[in-house]
Formats: sequence, structure tokens, C-alpha cells
Amino acid sequence: MIRVLVVDDDFMVAKVHSGYVSRVEGFEVVGVAHTGADAVVAADELRPDLVLLDIYLPDIDGMSVLRQLRGRPSADPDVIVITAARDLDTVRGAIHGGALHYLIKPFSYEALRERLESFRSLHRTLADLPGDAPTAQQDVDRLFGTRTRSATPPKGLSSETSRVVENILRERSAAGGDLSATECADATEISRVSARKYLEHFVESGRAEVRLRYGGTGRPERRYRWL
Repeated sequence: MIRVLVVDDDFMVAKVHSGYVSRVEGFEVVGVAHTGADAVVAADELRPDLVLLDIYLPDIDGMSVLRQLRGRPSADPDVIVITAARDLDTVRGAIHGGALHYLIKPFSYEALRERLESFRSLHRTLADLPGDAPTAQQDVDRLFGTRTRSATPPKGLSSETSRVVENILRERSAAGGDLSATECADATEISRVSARKYLEHFVESGRAEVRLRYGGTGRPERRYRWL
């Protein structure tokens, strides 16, 4: 099992993310931390393989935690940054700090699952390689290939419909607006469920973003915009 430490200052968000992780085969949550200091201590004590790291923490920011984790011989887990931070400096800092992935909140279970499955593939590939033998180029290509995401629609989604949804979303975004799954369904004459699947695919492949619009009652509406 791949051992995961979840770090988030919001107790409910940490609970949701822990539930997401537990649903993915081969992963288990071994600890939850709500502050940067607790995250560093938990990493030392629990020795997780992977940390889901928030940036906005009440004591020290997630970038500082990332640097501390990278500089500690007792614990050097891989890190996926999970945050609402959208500024380029934070993204650049995560890349320079060695984060495997960067997920912007809010995101779907499918988006996190894709990153976890990518990490699982990387984890298994590393375990299969002999530690004392020279690494061949094809092995290196396999390792780095597990970190990439495909823009090809997943099984069950057609390329033709994907292009139609993309054009609608591009046009709305170019005009300064955004799009809901219901509005997309009306414009493309497909079901709302299908429209949302295509829109979420664009988010997961890094080509669109989603934001929540809060109303008076009920769940917040997910609004999509092309990047």
C-alpha cells in the first residue's frame, strides 16, 4: 500500500480528500495534519510515501513545508500540492521544490484519482528497476512518461463531441464569460451529465479551470472557463 499524509488547514476539506484517497486502489491515509509544523512532525514519524500538501496553512506556508521535507534525511516523501493558490510564483515554487503535481481547488475525485494512479505507476516502475544497474533510456522515458497527462478524451468520450464542447467553451471564455454544465448541454444538445464529463476532462488535462458560484441555497454551481 502507498502511504499518504493529507495536509490541509480545513478539517472538512481534509476529510473529503482523505475519503478520495481511500477510494483509490493501493492507497491508504496514514495521517492528517492541519498545520505546517504538524505536517513536518507527521512526515518524520509516519514516513509516508506521498504527501497531499495545501499551501495556505495557519503557521507556515506549504512552500516552506515542502522545502523542509526535501531537506530532511529522515523523511523525503513525494508531494502533490493541493491548493487554491493560482499565482505563477507559487506554481513555479512547487515545480522548483520538486512537487510531482499541482491541483487547484476545487477539483473532482476523478482529477485526484488520475494523479494518484500516475504516482502509483511511477512508484511501481521504480520498484521494478534494479538499484545497482545502469538505467537505460527506455526506463527513464517510462519514469518521466508517468508524469504526463494526455489531452485525448478518456474512454467513453468522443473526440468529435469534445471539439464541439471545446469550441463552445472557448467562445464563451473569449467573451469574458464562463459556462455551466447545464448551459453547455443546452448549447451542444447533449445531456448535462455528458457535458460535465467533457468539461471536467478539460479541467483535468489543464486546459480549463473551474470555479464555484455560491447561491442562496443548495450546492454551489461549477462554472468553467477555457485557459
